[in-house]
Amino acid sequence: MAVSIFGRLFRSTRSICAPITSIICFALLLTFLFILYQPTVGPGSRIQRIGWQSWETIGEATPTVLQNPLPIDPGSISSNATGNIPPEVDWWDVDEATDNLDSVSASLPLDVWAPLLPHDTGLTEIAIAHCFIPASMTEVCNPDTTPEDDAIKGTWVRVERDINKKSGIWYLYLYYRRSRRLDVPLISDIRLLSNGDESELPRGETWKKVPTSIRDGVLGSKSLFLWYKLGPALRDLSQSDRSNLITELDILFGESRPWPGFEKIETPIVPSKPPRIDPVWLTYRRGVKPVPKAKPLHFSHNGTFKVMQIADLHYSTSEGKCRDTDHTPCKNGDTETQSLLSKMLDTDKPDFIVFTGDQLNGQGTSWDARSVIAKFALEVTDRKIPWAAIFGNHDDEVDMNRADQMKLLQALPYSLASAGPSNVSGVGNYVLKVYSADASKTQLLTLYMVDSHAYSKGVIDWFGIFKPTEYDWLKPSQIQWFLDESAAINPILRPFQPDQGRDLGGVWTKRQGAPPAEDEAQRLAKPNGMMFFHIPIPESYLSPDIDPITNKPLDVGSDYDEDGSAKKNGGFFEKALMQAMESDDSQIPEVKIVGNGHSHVTDNCRRVAGIWLCFGGGGSYSGYGRVGFDRRFRYFDISDYGETIRTYKRTESGEVVDDMILAGKGAPPFTGSVEQ
Repeated sequence: MAVSIFGRLFRSTRSICAPITSIICFALLLTFLFILYQPTVGPGSRIQRIGWQSWETIGEATPTVLQNPLPIDPGSISSNATGNIPPEVDWWDVDEATDNLDSVSASLPLDVWAPLLPHDTGLTEIAIAHCFIPASMTEVCNPDTTPEDDAIKGTWVRVERDINKKSGIWYLYLYYRRSRRLDVPLISDIRLLSNGDESELPRGETWKKVPTSIRDGVLGSKSLFLWYKLGPALRDLSQSDRSNLITELDILFGESRPWPGFEKIETPIVPSKPPRIDPVWLTYRRGVKPVPKAKPLHFSHNGTFKVMQIADLHYSTSEGKCRDTDHTPCKNGDTETQSLLSKMLDTDKPDFIVFTGDQLNGQGTSWDARSVIAKFALEVTDRKIPWAAIFGNHDDEVDMNRADQMKLLQALPYSLASAGPSNVSGVGNYVLKVYSADASKTQLLTLYMVDSHAYSKGVIDWFGIFKPTEYDWLKPSQIQWFLDESAAINPILRPFQPDQGRDLGGVWTKRQGAPPAEDEAQRLAKPNGMMFFHIPIPESYLSPDIDPITNKPLDVGSDYDEDGSAKKNGGFFEKALMQAMESDDSQIPEVKIVGNGHSHVTDNCRRVAGIWLCFGGGGSYSGYGRVGFDRRFRYFDISDYGETIRTYKRTESGEVVDDMILAGKGAPPFTGSVEQ
């Protein structure tokens, strides 16, 4: 009887437990899915992250924009992306959608000095320390710290700039800490004050003095101390106050504006004492200031596009010295050149600038490349003109290699410079494409930038016994790179006829690949190409073609310099330029013009085997010149939607010289063979 009762009770309980167990399991599953498991950013990750400050309390980072996003290639924009552009808006003025750069700053390392990165993390402490050997070789000279300070304020970061580089008897470095913690006071202002000037600091604020003079080791200089103001912690700041936080420090040498996005403290760390000592400045950045990027290169609606070549600026960390000129007064070469550039840019109004090497003087005078790079393109960037640059033989002679310099060039406003493929010899082999202004966005011009290197290297040179004296040459990998890039360019119907509507988009692109009708004067061919590199090739000094109409040599301009090409010829002219034709059935080279710098008192254009080899001529008072030979700049005025290329030079007196047509209507005819 008892067994029967307990059996019925067990069966009754089992029938109840089964559905209850199912309900509990389902509730646990829902709890896991919607509460415990967070595949997206959850509440916990917004207040804590694991990093070198383990489980630090941090703020919610605001999305930032990288300083140098890559320019958009119009060829990659679909017709849907631009199909709804209003009639009054051009396609290059449309902001394309980009990836959501969520919390870029939150992923950046806090313990590395990298002033080009868009840090929005505030600084917590600043220190100055001297060292008798470069700080990169030892940590003995670093400021004192404790594990507790590192955890709260952040580890010490060294600004990799020796403040005493040219003026002190030992190395001197600036350090700071940065932190993402919400509860740490952050630096909101900086001052440089002499002893006894503390009364200039506002009352009622928390100012901290760095005990080591920022002029420590500079003989004969009055001590100068860095003071920084500690403001509220991140959790107590509004969004606008956060954007005013000091987020980066840097050192500037010479008389120039600070790096884009940075401000200069007007009291110099080291005053100028010409000609021996250049001024030294402390610069800082507030928040994140994205550098403006260049729009895609394009022709005007009238089919014009003007290129200005700026050759051989030879700028120094100082203001530079005037050389070989009767221009008076001329005390500071860099300053006078910038003034001349300003007038040229306002007079001729180019659409694009190409710097063809030797932006830096080298030769011991550009001893801080970063400071020189900050100033050489100022006149161009102030006018928001897109530009590109290639390297010359003097650019990397002193303290920074080409790869590191290219990163700086790319970070400047309106820059289109690129390092190019890593498997191609040199730094700066890249292609820029210029498009039509109509809705078709057809490529109408190709600009090839090539690195002509500096000096050839021998075994003896590797050991630094002798400085190399022979110029380098273009290498086989560059030949193959050019042939590959040329082969990838799609032919178009030439002469180009612009689309008169805005709704054809991809239909027009398809039409470009269609064969021309029998009654059309158009032909299917690649657009004209131009190429720029610094050191000329040997063919620049060969006998020129003969004009079949006038029977005169096609050589216009002056050539006071001796042969400035490399002694070894890698065959770039024959193996590259003469192999890339407009089309398979054409004998006309795709590249019509090669532009060089390097030779300051040579400015001629000489046609060899159908290709114009042109020198820019020296435009800088800081580079060598010739008395009586005015500084000058070369222009390429391209019209008829890329078909006609005209060139001229404007001298420092404002005179236009050697105005001539190189390609298109009015150019000397090309017979398809070299005529001597």
